[in-house]
Amino acid sequence: MSVTLRVRRGDITRLAVDAIVNAANERMLGGGGVDGAIHRAAGRQLLEACRQVEEVRPGVRCPTGEARITPGFALAARHVIHTVGPVWRGGGNDEDRLLASCYRESLALAAEHGLRTLSFPPLRGGVSRSPPARAATLAVRAVRAHLAADSSVGEVSLMALDVAMCEVLEAAL
Repeated sequence: MSVTLRVRRGDITRLAVDAIVNAANERMLGGGGVDGAIHRAAGRQLLEACRQVEEVRPGVRCPTGEARITPGFALAARHVIHTVGPVWRGGGNDEDRLLASCYRESLALAAEHGLRTLSFPPLRGGVSRSPPARAATLAVRAVRAHLAADSSVGEVSLMALDVAMCEVLEAAL
């Protein structure tokens, strides 16, 4: 089976894929950046679906490095896979392992649900977060390793909103 990993530039909320990945927070109740854009585009039903996800401890529905799935509601994507990246604290606090886990867990969840096409935004690659080149390299390694072991997800896109992030992702690819 053919497997594709590519970089795309555009708005992840407009993609007609099986699932888009949301750079969520542990509460899964919306926020800023990609998380806020996905919640706005999906509509109020997404917030209600996220509220239905059981808390694993007070205020935490999705711990850092894990992933959860909901329907996509008003999005072109059928599903949203929510994952929580680590807060960058200089690289010595298990950030790399947790960030790679976000990709692995999201891909495993997609495979478990029979999803063939999946798009990721840069997870924790923005301002005051993990260095973009480091995050991109981790993303590519984690996705390639998963796809080599399990080809049930046929196409993975790493999305970027701007040319600079596209170039970082393409260099990592």
